[in-house]
Amino acid sequence: MKPAHPFYMIRHGETDWNRAQRFQGQMDIPVNARGLRQAAAYADLLRAERADWTGWRFVASPLSRTRTTMQTLREALGLDAHAYDVDRDLMEVTFGDWEGFTLAELEPDHPDLVAARAADKWSFVAPGGESYAMATERVRGFLERLAAPSVIVTHGGIIRGTRHLIEGIDGDSAVRGHVPQDNVYRFDGERAGWLR
Repeated sequence: MKPAHPFYMIRHGETDWNRAQRFQGQMDIPVNARGLRQAAAYADLLRAERADWTGWRFVASPLSRTRTTMQTLREALGLDAHAYDVDRDLMEVTFGDWEGFTLAELEPDHPDLVAARAADKWSFVAPGGESYAMATERVRGFLERLAAPSVIVTHGGIIRGTRHLIEGIDGDSAVRGHVPQDNVYRFDGERAGWLR
C-alpha cells in the first residue's frame, strides 16, 4: 500500500520489560531512564530532517510508554509536549495470557505453543491475544485514514506490520526483523526505510 502522506514512525523508548525480553503487548509498562534518553535523541533525528513542523500531525498509541516518548520528543523539539493525538489502532499487538512472561518462562509449561510460535510467528495467536497479521489490519486502517504528514510514536509490532504493508516484506521476515529504539522509520511519500 501507499499512504497518502509522508510520515515518521518511532518506536517508544526502552522499558525494563524490553530489557528483560518480556511480552509487553498492551500492558502499560513505563519507559525507563534509558528510554527517556532515547526519546530525547529521537528529537535530534527529527530536527535534522526539518526545522518547521507546521502542518504535521503528531499521534501516539495511548499506552504510557508511547505517550511519554512523544511528550519528551515534542518538548525537545520546542513544541507543546501535550499537543498531540492518540489512536488505539497504534497499540501494540496483544499477547493475551503471555503478557508479563518471557519465552523461557513459558516454554516448560507450553512447549507446543512456543514451538508453534517459532514456526509461524506472523500468524501465531497467543491464548487470549492476537497475531501480528491481525494487528497489521489495525495498522492498515490507521494508514488509510492518514490525513496529513505525521509523526507517529508506536510499538515494535506495529512498525513490523507497517513495513509489511508498505515495503511488501513477507510477514515472517517483517516480524523477525529488528526494530531499534534509536532510529526512525520514514516514509517520504514514495519510499520507506530507516533514517540511518
